[in-house]
This record gives sequence, C-alpha cells and structure tokens, in this order.
Amino acid sequence: MTVSHRLFALPFCAFIGIASAAEPMVLQPAQLKSLGIETAIAGESAATRSGTLPARVLVPNEQMRVVAAPVGGMVEMLAVAPGSSVKRGQVVARLASPQALELQRDALQSGSQAALLQQSLKRDEQLFAEGLIAESRLQATRANAAQAAAQASQQRQGLALAGVAPGKLSGSLALTAAIDGVVLEQGVQLGQRVETAAMIYRIAKLSPLWLEIQAPLSVAAGLKEGSAVKIADSEISGKLIAIGRAVDAASQTVLLRAAVGKGAETLRPGQVVEVEIAAGAGQGQRLPAAALARHAGKTYAFVQTASNDQGVSFTARPVRILSQGGDSVLLDGVQAGERVAVKGVSGLKALLTGVGSE
Repeated sequence: MTVSHRLFALPFCAFIGIASAAEPMVLQPAQLKSLGIETAIAGESAATRSGTLPARVLVPNEQMRVVAAPVGGMVEMLAVAPGSSVKRGQVVARLASPQALELQRDALQSGSQAALLQQSLKRDEQLFAEGLIAESRLQATRANAAQAAAQASQQRQGLALAGVAPGKLSGSLALTAAIDGVVLEQGVQLGQRVETAAMIYRIAKLSPLWLEIQAPLSVAAGLKEGSAVKIADSEISGKLIAIGRAVDAASQTVLLRAAVGKGAETLRPGQVVEVEIAAGAGQGQRLPAAALARHAGKTYAFVQTASNDQGVSFTARPVRILSQGGDSVLLDGVQAGERVAVKGVSGLKALLTGVGSE
C-alpha cells in the first residue's frame, strides 16, 4: 500500500512507530480536504511571526535636561517656547531674585573677611618670628583665618550651585540651556513667582529616540537584544536594546525597549506607533502549537516540500522547542519562508506512523 492510499485505511491501521521521517508523503487534493490540512508560511502569517505590537515614542533619559530655578524669585523674561531649538549655553530665561542678591552679598562679605584675616595671619606670623607675641595668639589667628576661608569657599560654592555669577551685585539671574536640543515643555509663565527648583523648561535631544513596546510573554521569550525593529508602514527601523525581566500583572506583557536613530526626526515623543519585530538568525520561527506532532520523545513539524500534478508532498522534520506560551511555540528547525501544516496535523502523523492492512 502506498503512502498516498493509507488515508483510506486509517481506521484499520496499527501504529507501531516512525516508518521514515525523511520519506515525503504525497497527498491528493481530496485527501487534503478530508484531513482538513491547512498550511502557513513560517515568518509571514500573523500566527508565526513576532507580530505587530503597540509602542510609545520616548526620549532617552540621558538626552533630557531640566532648566530649573536655582533660587526663588520672579520670572522676568522667557526667551523660548515649546518647540524652539536651543543651543548649549543659550540664555533661555531670566529670574529676578532677592535671594540671589543675598547670596552675592554674603559671598562678597565672607570673601572680604577671609582676605582680612589672611593679612592678620601674615602680620602675626612676622610678630611671632620676632618674639613680640605669644604662640597662643598666633594659633588663634590661624584658626580664625582657616574658618573664614572655609566660609568664603562655602559661599562661592553656593553661588555656583545657584548659577549666580560672583562679583558685581545683581538680582537678575540668567538661566541657560545645558544641551543642544528642543524645548519640550514650559513650566512657568512670565511674571510668575517660583520657588527653588521649580521647572522652567524641559529640553531634549531628539535623536536617537526610544520605543517602549509591550509584548506578550510568548513573543518576548523568543527575542534577544539586537533584534531588528521596524515601525509599520514606514522605513524607520532600529534594534532592541533591552528586554524586561518582569511581567506586568494586569496585561501579562513584557516591556521591550528599542533604539531608533535614522528617521527619528520624523517621530514625536509621546507618539503611539505600531512596530514589527523580526526574528533574527538563529532565533527560530513561531508556529501554532497545533502544528507540532510528538512521538517517541521527539517533536516534528510537517513541512510542505512540493506541490505539483502528482500531489502535495510533506516531510516530517524534527524540531526543537525554544519556548512556548499560550497557543504558540518558538522552535528551531523550520526556516522562514517554508510552508508548514498548521491544521490537520494529527492525520499527517497517522499517515507517517501507521502501517497495516485492510
């Protein structure tokens, strides 16, 4: 009995083991219909690829800076608005601040006091060398000079942290951009009084950008860093740079992060897009779990090897499961572009393993 005629003898078959996994099985159209066999192309159908997934466009953390009020005061000038491009060091706002004036005054006073005590120290060192004063007086002068120097240094550091220039007293404080970028957000209005650390502007460099993708666990399990990511219906592409280790309890998804360089200028932070994640070389192909047949400790997929006037040929190919989740599996042993049986697999298994007589 030939393989193509075993279909009609299935009720009488006795299954005694794999006859020959490498031997093609040739089925006629009537047999395909009777068995309910359907096929899909690995790597192309919605059931076999990683899928089109929702993603949100974000600015990488290291590419964002906040221009904040270093001291309390009133906003007296705003030079830019959201959407404006700025250069590093460019003055973007001015703050009228009595507190800045106080810091400058205190710094000048402490600097003058430190200079006077340094002069007193030099004089007392000379007097002590000539034997005109006691050593205790010299030690006291040294202590006072050291304390004054420390206080002056502290005041200078306070000025630097506040962004206040030392020297001439002025209550107007210039705020500058820390990086080249684009203003994403303005946090205050002209004339508004603000407290210390209030956000004035948020500035970001918009290339490259991140895509945060929520992927089902079954999809994320078959990916690795470096996998290609493409925004659907566009030429913008990037690659995975991080795969989350935690699963969101509500959605049962894993957070993926991709970096996009070329074409990032057409994206906007906060934008929601659809992305496609390609399975890279060596990552296997995703198939429905129903496409697999198991026998004698081995797992097989039925790959269509020919389709002509003689019929449709299938070969049972051993595969290795890389991961499994839900109704799909990621496996090694099937190449992208190959046509694989995804329905009617039990009938193909019976044809392969069954030998008997009517």
